[in-house]
Amino acid sequence: MEYLADGLAAALHLLLHLDDATRAAIAATLLSTGYAMTAAMLLGLPVGFALGYANFPGKRALRLLSDTLLAFPTVLIGLLVYAFITYRGPLGEWGLLFTLPGMAIGQAVLALPIVVSWTAQAVESLDPRCRETLLTLGARPLQVARLTLWECRYAIGMVCVTAFGRVITEVGIAMMLGGNIRYATRTMTTAIALETSKGEFAQGIALGLVLLLMAFAVNLLLAFFRRRGRA
Repeated sequence: MEYLADGLAAALHLLLHLDDATRAAIAATLLSTGYAMTAAMLLGLPVGFALGYANFPGKRALRLLSDTLLAFPTVLIGLLVYAFITYRGPLGEWGLLFTLPGMAIGQAVLALPIVVSWTAQAVESLDPRCRETLLTLGARPLQVARLTLWECRYAIGMVCVTAFGRVITEVGIAMMLGGNIRYATRTMTTAIALETSKGEFAQGIALGLVLLLMAFAVNLLLAFFRRRGRA
């Protein structure tokens, strides 16, 4: 067990004196996750709200598809996106493979069904009498939709934070689409996997501690949204 104690001590030293490789891995993680979450929220929040709020043809099929994709293997997501953005794929001319934007595409695919399905569930969980009361008071349909969205804002905040936590800790997609290139696309998770395989436990533990701190921050946000949602 001494190597664990030595690794932890070395990890704390690395965190206090961040080297270029560690800073680059943290920056790549935050950038790719930021890109992915922006795309997932822009696409997923309107679709999820529509699924939970309105009735339209194909709603059940779309909801079933989104719920099914929640269990989609991440390695398969990486494979499918790789097939599209590889140099021989339909998007190959864009040069997305082994770049942060290319990696973010796969992460956005991972986050999208989480945002869609759980946003729809958040809207559906609202008391239906709220909409009826608003309509009785003379509110217009657009006003009812806006007020409904406002009522479930904390639940939607929990959805986004949960999706963020899922994306930032993902390793398979990042490895396949980013290529784990040092100072470019190497994220904290891929760096942990690489350094551990090389026996460099200090670097892996240091990055693991950073991820742990981020997970703690995510849990704090989740607790905040839970409290506000119940208030």
